[in-house]
Amino acid sequence: MDKEKTITEAVELLCRLIATPRTSREETAAADIMEQWMTARNLSPIRSGNNLLLVCPDYCPDRETIMLNAHIDTVRPVASWARDPYSPEIIGDRLYGIGSNDCGGGLVTLLQVYRIMAESERTYNIVYLASCEEEVSGINGIRRVIPELPSVLGGIRVDVAIVGEPTGMQPAVAEKGLMVIDMTARGKSGHAARNEGVNAIYEALDDIQWIRSHRFEKVSEFLGPTRMSLTVINAGTQHNVVPDECRMVIDVRSNEHYTNEEIFDEIGKNVRSEIKARSFHLRSSHISTDHPLIKRCIAMGMKPFGSPTLSDQALMPWQSFKLGPGESARSHSADEYIKISELRNALDTYLELLKQ
Repeated sequence: MDKEKTITEAVELLCRLIATPRTSREETAAADIMEQWMTARNLSPIRSGNNLLLVCPDYCPDRETIMLNAHIDTVRPVASWARDPYSPEIIGDRLYGIGSNDCGGGLVTLLQVYRIMAESERTYNIVYLASCEEEVSGINGIRRVIPELPSVLGGIRVDVAIVGEPTGMQPAVAEKGLMVIDMTARGKSGHAARNEGVNAIYEALDDIQWIRSHRFEKVSEFLGPTRMSLTVINAGTQHNVVPDECRMVIDVRSNEHYTNEEIFDEIGKNVRSEIKARSFHLRSSHISTDHPLIKRCIAMGMKPFGSPTLSDQALMPWQSFKLGPGESARSHSADEYIKISELRNALDTYLELLKQ
């Protein structure tokens, strides 16, 4: 392996992707670039929408399978960018551009890792998935790919995934889940001057207090407690009308000890207001520190931690952990960048981890 050539190719591909707007649900042009890049190197990508899957040529259903995953899409650039987010710019060790850190660095580095490992002797299968719509957990991203895997090339089964989100190349062995709940308190409208009706705001007060004060009993070693916050409240139409409806939004961040359904049921048993979850599918995830890959990470000097940010892990039915170049604090920020030295380090780290 010519390491510098490998990194140069990765950087060149990432520059092309930065220059191609690829916000969630608008990734077609970027997926085309990646598909053409793969095809030119005889990698035979399998495309589903704007998702691209690579399967090692020696895939054997009797062996365990490791998936390398990162996402193509980005969020929209914030207004405070001081440079053009779609003009890749290398200054010293930094490559600036939208999606360079989240998670272009992981996307292109893991692609090169796949190329190397697919041609190497292994006791396991290796597959690579460049997924779309990660930033919005969309139905045409990894949620589309998962049910298709059993029919791909006679059936692909994944045992564990390495997700290339920016973690400073430390293993995130747990990730918080997310559930958004709409809560509505009902009252009866009336004239405020005559103190008529039933004020929906007052009807909501006990529920608001319960949401504020309730503590979920089970605490995670890596993620801490499950937390919920009342983040939006709307009621009333004008000053002299008693409101008949008070609408609220609850943001729930779960740890691995609770399913979203369990949390929803507990809330429902303790509030009088109507509640409705927008979805249940963004689950908390966790992989044991006794898993061979995590034990190997620890032996290499890495330190497991819990991540508060969501990724495609929340949608994966198999074990997974995040390990990628860059830093989470740079994600979704103005003047986002990845260090080229971080890509070099990531390449070495991934290969050392996977060769065992």
